[in-house]
Amino acid sequence: MEKVLYIVRGIPGSGKSTFAKTLGGSHHEADKFFMVDGKYQFDGTKLKDAHIWCQNKVKTDMMVGREKIVVSNTFTQEWEMEPYLELAKTHEYKIFSIIVENRHGGTNEHGVPDEVLTKMCGRFEIKL
Repeated sequence: MEKVLYIVRGIPGSGKSTFAKTLGGSHHEADKFFMVDGKYQFDGTKLKDAHIWCQNKVKTDMMVGREKIVVSNTFTQEWEMEPYLELAKTHEYKIFSIIVENRHGGTNEHGVPDEVLTKMCGRFEIKL
C-alpha cells in the first residue's frame, strides 16, 4: 500500500484538527505539545519546541512505515512545511497539502487575538 502524508493547513478556527481527524491514520499537531492534564496551556516561549516535537512524532511514524500520517498546523508559509516535505521525500511518502477554509464560521478555541489572525491571513502562502 502507498504511504501518504497529509499536511492540513489553515488559520486558527478553520477546523484543521476536526478535519484532520476525519482522515484517520496517525494525527499530529504542535498544539498537542501544550496539552497538560487534558487542558491546553499555551506558552509562546516553547513554540519552537512544540514544532520540533511535532516533527519528531511524524519522523518516528515514518521510520516505522505508518501508511497514513496527518499533520495539522497553521503552516501559513512554505518554509514551515519544509521539514515535513523533506521527511516525506526521505521516507518515500506521497504528499497532499490541504487548506481548510473557515466557511462554517468556526471560532479559534485557543483565543488567538484578531490582530494575529489578520497577520496570519496576510502571510498565507499557497502553491497552485
